[in-house]
Amino acid sequence: MDWGKVIYVFFSLMSLTSTAGFIYDHSTIALFVAASLNLVSTILKIGVRNLLAAELLASSLVADLHLIPAFIYLQVSGNLEFTVALAIGALLANLFSVGLVFIESSKTREQY
Repeated sequence: MDWGKVIYVFFSLMSLTSTAGFIYDHSTIALFVAASLNLVSTILKIGVRNLLAAELLASSLVADLHLIPAFIYLQVSGNLEFTVALAIGALLANLFSVGLVFIESSKTREQY
């Protein structure tokens, strides 16, 4: 078992589920956790060298550029509707990223 890949997929899934948790709960703490986990996931994706590495990093950056401004905007203006809209965009980017992880995982399995 490749523990590096386990940690990498763990943070990708945690980012996805914590973003969904914010959309359900609308808590500032949940948004901060989602943004933090997504940032860790992005940092882990920087060193990945696989078939879909560029696409994985791009989708994670898209989610970062939705969650971080959403948190700042929620703190500054308190507009929850716009914040949730940005979080939904991040959720879609994370879903795309997890889909790419599944595709990449199935491609590497065929090589064995």
